[in-house]
Amino acid sequence: MDTQILNFNKVHFVTSAPDIRHLPNDGGVEIAFAGRSNAGKSSALNTLTKHKNLARTSKTPGRTQLINLFELEPGKRLVDLPGYGYAQVPLEMKLKWQKSLAEYLQRRESLKGLVILMDIRHPLKDTDMNMLEWSTHRELPVMLLLTKADKLSPGPRNNQVIKVRQAVASLGPQIQVEAFSSLSNIGVEKLAKTLTDWYLAGADEGLVDADEQESSEE
Repeated sequence: MDTQILNFNKVHFVTSAPDIRHLPNDGGVEIAFAGRSNAGKSSALNTLTKHKNLARTSKTPGRTQLINLFELEPGKRLVDLPGYGYAQVPLEMKLKWQKSLAEYLQRRESLKGLVILMDIRHPLKDTDMNMLEWSTHRELPVMLLLTKADKLSPGPRNNQVIKVRQAVASLGPQIQVEAFSSLSNIGVEKLAKTLTDWYLAGADEGLVDADEQESSEE
């Protein structure tokens, strides 16, 4: 029997925080969206949740300066992380955003999955590879979305997906690569199913941890 897909349309905004110290309690399951500031991260979140303005989009890359938290239902959250790879911002601001991003990725225990977005025409930049290598080190499942897939015809699009899959294969089987387009809804169903699976797996993991803790206290 197929797993019922979570209703991502039920999502609501919780908070924006400059760093992890200003986030709510580190419990439940969080799935974070990360990507270069021109990769279409906000558009992907808006398309997934069917909320036109859930995550603000901007023609100016690098406008997402905070960690933005949204809740689907109790214990299940989506996280919009600051964009990386942005160019025309002051160095001090750039370093501050990088620190905020790194702290969340390294220390947030409720983080159970990572969606990394890359423009299908320009994937696997150095900063993208750093994110993938880090996620492998932490043993996080990753869905690598090749965004703006509508910019390529089906043949070149499929070839690019295959090429990226081959390029990241050495990092491990936990990285799933799919084409995605907010405009033409390519890959939206696969994204929703994968995230649903992660939320359910993360919740089960939490129950196991709680059982183990109770057993150790007896």
